[in-house]
Amino acid sequence: MAYLESLRVFCRVVELGSITSGGRDLRLTPAVASKRIKELETHLGVRLFNRTTRSLTPTEVGQQFYGEALRILDAVGQAETVIAQYSGAPRGTIRMTSPLAVGRRIIAPLVPEFVEEHPDIEVRLRMSDRKVDILADGLDLAFFVGTPHDSSLKMRKIADCERVLCAAPDYLAKMGAPQVPEDLLQGHNCLLLRYPRSPEYFWTLNTPGGPRKFEVSGKYDADDSDVLLNWALDGRGIVNKPLFEVAAHLARGELVEVLPDNRPMPSIFGCLYPHKKLQDPKVRLLVDFVAQRGMALMRAAMV
Repeated sequence: MAYLESLRVFCRVVELGSITSGGRDLRLTPAVASKRIKELETHLGVRLFNRTTRSLTPTEVGQQFYGEALRILDAVGQAETVIAQYSGAPRGTIRMTSPLAVGRRIIAPLVPEFVEEHPDIEVRLRMSDRKVDILADGLDLAFFVGTPHDSSLKMRKIADCERVLCAAPDYLAKMGAPQVPEDLLQGHNCLLLRYPRSPEYFWTLNTPGGPRKFEVSGKYDADDSDVLLNWALDGRGIVNKPLFEVAAHLARGELVEVLPDNRPMPSIFGCLYPHKKLQDPKVRLLVDFVAQRGMALMRAAMV
């Protein structure tokens, strides 16, 4: 088991580019992670990394060993998955990611409940509105709200999420409420979720002629969807959000829906995972748990 742990440390160090980051990802101190790497190099009789004061890169033999180490860890994981189906008590660690808003409102509140029901399972949740690489980041699954584009992964759809355009009364009093979708292009400040290589530079709205893309713009961009919501509440512009995120603000009059006859196209709330994770009992348990309890939280938010 110690050797397997050393392999895991080695692989995460290669993937994250530093011993500190690789160790932290596996909940190890830098000293322990460094010791694991040194023990592995001593055992193999080769140097796995080129070290300088500013960088850590795998040697040529380190790169070759990385590919073989991944195959070993994948084979062990597959074997454990097979055995877990017979043990009746799934165990191990689930590494997953989620967008910030749905993570804070839906996923994170459910994690403690899930772990209480399944005490042999650990959950490590990362939240980010940026696109993540599930395979490169060593994740088991990624929840999302939107439209997935990665066809190399399996998808499970949990629900359709209605979306609305909304703004604060102060903003609409100052700028006027758009009457038709084209008005959004006439000086309105549209709050956009953007980050490097982000594909989201337009809103797709329902129109009499069917769904249509509008290349909206505004003075404020952010890579955190909750920042956009706060700006909208502060009267800074129009925001495009899933209804469950803003229903309470709409009910209290803090936000007002605009263009209700031309709502944005619904988003999918679901999760993506590598094909090999399809039969992992602990992953399947978590997805089923979120699908059941998460829908209840969404409905409660819209009451």
